[in-house]
Amino acid sequence: MTQTPAEAAAPSLGGPAFLRLVMIGAVVGVPAALVAVGFLAVVHVLEHLLWTSWPQALGLSAPPAWMVVGLPVAGALMVWAARTLLPGDGGHEPLDGISVKPTPVSYAPSVILAAVASLAFGAVLGPEAPLIALGSVVGMLAVRWWKVSAPGDQVISTAGVFSAVSALFGGPVVAGVLLLEAGVALGASVIPVMLPGLVSAAVGYVLITGIGDWGGVPTGSLTVPDLAPYPTTRIADLFLAVVIGLVVSILVQVVRRLGHVVRSSRGRFGAGPVLLAGGLAVGLLALATQGLGGDSQNVLFSGQFSLPALVDGSSSQWVLLVTVLAKLLGYAICLGAGFRGGPVFPAIFIGVGTAVLIGTPFGMSTTAALAIGTACGMAAFTRLIFASLVFAILISGAAALAAQPAAVLAAATAWVVGKVIDQRGATAPTAPPPRAAT
Repeated sequence: MTQTPAEAAAPSLGGPAFLRLVMIGAVVGVPAALVAVGFLAVVHVLEHLLWTSWPQALGLSAPPAWMVVGLPVAGALMVWAARTLLPGDGGHEPLDGISVKPTPVSYAPSVILAAVASLAFGAVLGPEAPLIALGSVVGMLAVRWWKVSAPGDQVISTAGVFSAVSALFGGPVVAGVLLLEAGVALGASVIPVMLPGLVSAAVGYVLITGIGDWGGVPTGSLTVPDLAPYPTTRIADLFLAVVIGLVVSILVQVVRRLGHVVRSSRGRFGAGPVLLAGGLAVGLLALATQGLGGDSQNVLFSGQFSLPALVDGSSSQWVLLVTVLAKLLGYAICLGAGFRGGPVFPAIFIGVGTAVLIGTPFGMSTTAALAIGTACGMAAFTRLIFASLVFAILISGAAALAAQPAAVLAAATAWVVGKVIDQRGATAPTAPPPRAAT
C-alpha cells in the first residue's frame, strides 16, 4: 500500500533525530507564543484607539456614522496595499478554511499588515488564521537556525503554529485536539507528528499562565463571564439542539455560497474594487443595524467580545435577529472580498445568536444556548467536531457543563448536514453545453 503525503512526512517515533525535534519544538514554543500575544495586543490597542479613544477625543460617546462606514474602507485600502506591494498576498484566504501549511518567512510583513488592517478596522473575521501563519513563520525560522531537513521541517513549522494557537484558544489541550483531529487520517503515525507541537504549545502557554511567583503575560479570558448556572439537562433542549444545529449549518452554508459569489466577482470587477466595496458594504450593514436598534460594534469585528451581549438578555428578539443577519452578510462579504483573518469566531457568533433566537422562546437557558451555538457554529464551518466541543466548554465554562450532551447533538447535526449539502452540491448535474448554432 502506498503512503499518503502526510504519512510519508511523519517522522519515526523514537531515536535521537525525533528527540531533537521534540526539543526544538519546546524551544520554538516560547517565541511563537510571544509573537501571538504581541500580535493580539497590537490589534486590540489599535482597535481601542480607532473605535474608542478617537470618538472620545471628538467628544462623542460612540463612533459616528462616518467612522463606522469609513474605517472598514480605510482598512480595505491597507489590506490591498499589503497584498499587492508585499510578497505573500497577505496570507491565507479565509474562505478556504483553516490551513496549517508552512508559511515562508518572507510573507510575514504582508500577513501582519493585512491582518491588522482587517481586524482592527472592523472586518468580520477572527485572528486565528494570521496567528497560524505567524506561528509557522517562527517555526520556519527555527528550521533555518537548526538546519532541520525534511520531513522534520514541517513538524517544526507545525509546532510554532500550535504554540500560537494555544495562546489564542486557551491552552495546549485545545491546540492538541485541533492537531489530532486534523491528522486523524494518519492513524498511529499522528503521534510523532503531534508530539513536538503539543510540547511547543505547552511550553508557550506557560507564558500565559505563569510559573512559580511569576504571574505570566496578562491576556483576556475566552470564557464568557457572569453566566447563570445550567444545573441539569432539559429533554427539550436536546431536541432544540438538533434544530439549532440544522439551522446553523444551513446558515453557514449560505455564508460560504455568498462568500464564493463575492470572491468570483473579483475576476469581473478586479480584486481592489471588490475589496473596497466590501469594506463599504460592511460599514453600511453596521450602520443600518444601529439605525434599527442594534449596536454597530456587534456587527463589525470577529464577534469574540460581543458574545456576552448575545446571552445577557439585554437585547430583544428583533435586535438579535437584525444583528445576526447583518453579521451573516458581513461575514460572507469579508470572507470573499479579500480581507485577511480567520473564519472561526464569526461562525461562533452566528451559532450563538441563532441558538438564543430559537431556544430561549422555548425556555432554553442562554448559558446552554452559548455552549450549543459555539459547538455547532464552529463545527459547521471547520468540520472539526471534537475541537468545537472542547472550545464550547472553554467559552461557556463550568456554568454550562450540563449542556454538553446538547452541544454534542448540535455539533453532530451541523457536521452531518454540512456534509450532505456538500455532497449534493458536488453531485448536482451541470447544465448541458449550449448547442452550436445551425
